[in-house]
Amino acid sequence: MKTVAVILADGLEEVEAITPIDFMRRAGIDVVTVALKDLLVKGSHGINLEADVPLEEFPRDADALLIPGGMPGSAHIAADERVINLVKDFHTHDKLIAAICAAPSLVLGTAGVLKDKQYTCYPGFEDKAGPYGDYSGERVVKDGNIITGCGVGGAAEFSREVIAALIGEDAANQVMKATLQSGY
Repeated sequence: MKTVAVILADGLEEVEAITPIDFMRRAGIDVVTVALKDLLVKGSHGINLEADVPLEEFPRDADALLIPGGMPGSAHIAADERVINLVKDFHTHDKLIAAICAAPSLVLGTAGVLKDKQYTCYPGFEDKAGPYGDYSGERVVKDGNIITGCGVGGAAEFSREVIAALIGEDAANQVMKATLQSGY
């Protein structure tokens, strides 16, 4: 069974965290939610989420790392050197890294893993990725081991791409069909 670690920080965009978590669990992927600080994480719209483990207990055997967007959640994650080092380590080992909204620019840009990669993010954040990456206005972009999404409106498509990369197109399409996404 594949395992995905999802980083949660105060100020995250709830839809960008909950949709991938829900869709991946529907697909049979083991999802471990990881908190930067306290296990109780407050979203940017006042919805509280409870993480499974603190960052100190990060599942080192995780197959993928997923980072929701939102502000100031993405900024909190980007400022945490422990997470930046995890992103770099996942990239070095060619493990899947997925980020959505402001997280591709702020977190992946800070880690320097967008070099020579195409990516997308929330419009207006593309200049925050530093000197790295080739911004695309697409809703979801997969380039090698990195999947990026544009934001809340693309959360289902982003989740689908993560599932497809981890366990295949059929499983991803089944989740999309079961959740009544158009075109599946």
